[in-house]
Amino acid sequence: MTPNQLKTVTIATILVVVTTATGLLTACGGDREPDTRARPDSRSGVDLMARVDDYTARFRPGSGYQEPSRRDRDTVARGVRLLLDGDRTAARRALADIDFTVRMLTDSATGRRYTEVADRSDAGPAPRGWGRVYLAQDATPASDRWTVQVPHPVADRNTERLGVGVLRGAPGGLMVLAGAHRAAGEGDAADVAHRKDTVFDAVCAALAERGLPAVQVHGFADSSAPGRDAVVSTGRGTVARPEGRLLADALHDRGFPVCRAWSASCPLEGRTNVQGRKAAAEHVAFLHIEFSNRIRTDGQRTADAVAALGRVTNLWQKGERP
Repeated sequence: MTPNQLKTVTIATILVVVTTATGLLTACGGDREPDTRARPDSRSGVDLMARVDDYTARFRPGSGYQEPSRRDRDTVARGVRLLLDGDRTAARRALADIDFTVRMLTDSATGRRYTEVADRSDAGPAPRGWGRVYLAQDATPASDRWTVQVPHPVADRNTERLGVGVLRGAPGGLMVLAGAHRAAGEGDAADVAHRKDTVFDAVCAALAERGLPAVQVHGFADSSAPGRDAVVSTGRGTVARPEGRLLADALHDRGFPVCRAWSASCPLEGRTNVQGRKAAAEHVAFLHIEFSNRIRTDGQRTADAVAALGRVTNLWQKGERP
């Protein structure tokens, strides 16, 4: 055998050995990264909590806020109604007229899918501050829709995180999130819990007209209600008193002192809250919940509060009442 022939045989032998070894490593689950194409990959989604944190990170007192026109408010509310009706194409078209987007997201923490309604200006240097809506896609004909409202993100520290926790806690939810600090803009223009001329209120009013029950989350300084961790109220209405009692009991069972506004004189009862007034006029269940700083800044306490709220929202998604 010539030297060149010997070299050819040697190279061929090496290739056979390497190929065989690679096949064995793959079969035995060696160092090669597994093929995930055949199954869902949670990394393809987004963490909804992180997404909301990123969105609200630049909310500041005195930051810019553009007051929406009547047409702006009505258009966002109409877009959300169309999404509830299942007409995504019409919703996209309507919302695009005022530069809003509709996109599908998969929450990597839960695997649940949500429709996000967002303002394109959020990504720009001068956001309008009109907020977002997250609509769960796991509702079935047997389940009812319900709403969690977050009117004062950042200003009421971590209420935006409470909102996401509540949304994740039961199927069929819809979260309405204000788009600016309550002290943004001029005067109280961005204090959406006390004004009717906001996108936030227009969406919440449309949902109340659809009969969707709602829980609205707020936060208070511990000194505002000494000795209390939560104030549970039904605002101006009385429809949600059974839910209020259920929630108050669930919070109490988790070790949280609760003030029950229907049976005691409580601070921060939310009786001037405009979304609560609308719900009362429509005879729709509405809960106004204030949480202490102690709950909102401790991960385990926050989780316990969210679990208590889940006692109510899981009934609502089944179309049931306490």
